[in-house]
Amino acid sequence: MNKSLITNLIALACTIGGYVSEHHILFTLGLFALSGAITNWLAVYMLFEKVPLLYGSGVIPARFEEFKIAIRQLMMEQFFTEQNIDRFLSDSSGKASTLNLAPVIDKIDLSPAFDSLVSVIESSSFGSMLAMVGGSEALQPMREPFIEKMKLSIQDIAQSEQFNTLLREELEQPDIISGMRDKVSDIIEKRLNELTPQLVKEIVQKMIKKHLGWLVVWGGIFGGIIGVVAAITNNF
Repeated sequence: MNKSLITNLIALACTIGGYVSEHHILFTLGLFALSGAITNWLAVYMLFEKVPLLYGSGVIPARFEEFKIAIRQLMMEQFFTEQNIDRFLSDSSGKASTLNLAPVIDKIDLSPAFDSLVSVIESSSFGSMLAMVGGSEALQPMREPFIEKMKLSIQDIAQSEQFNTLLREELEQPDIISGMRDKVSDIIEKRLNELTPQLVKEIVQKMIKKHLGWLVVWGGIFGGIIGVVAAITNNF
C-alpha cells in the first residue's frame, strides 16, 4: 500500500468535491491537505532524486563520498575500537574467554602431517624395517585413525584454559590489536569502494522510505486541519 499516493488522492478528491459542490470548508480542507501532502512528498523525493532548479535536492547521491566516509568512521570508532576488541576476547568477569576452535580444527586437512610422519619414519633407522613389510604403503591404513586422533588431541589442547589464556594474551598485544583494526579497516574500505551512488541510494531508500511515507500522511492530516480552521475562521 502506497500511503503517499492514497493520501494525495484523498486530498485531491476532497478539493475537487468541495469545488464542484461549492462546499467551502471541504474545498479548503482538501486544498490545504493536498498542499501539505505534496510538500512532504516532494521533500522525501528530493532526498533521493535531483530536481532541476531546486537547490539541495538529491542530497544522498550528491553526498556519496561523505556517506562512505561516515560509515567507515562509525564502524571503526564505535564498533572496532581497541576496547571493544579486548572486551570481545574476555568474558563478563574479565577472564580469558574460551574460543570454540573445534569447527575450524575439524575442517583442517591433516593428511600432510601423516605424510610427514611417514617420511620421517622412512628416513630413520626404521626405514629398512618398513621396507621389509611393504614400505610406506603398509602405513596407509593408519592414515584415517591418525588424522582422527590428531584432531581430537588438537581440540583438547585448544579447549584447555592454559591455551586460551596464552592465546588471549598474545591477541591483546598492542601491535596485534592495531594490526587487527587495520585489517578490518581495509576490509570495510574495500567493501565501501564497491558501492556505487545508485546502490547507496537504493539501500537508504529501502530502509527509510517506508517510514518517511508517514510524513506525507501527517502532512495531509495537519494541512487539512489547518484548512478547516482557516475556512471556519473566514466564515466569522
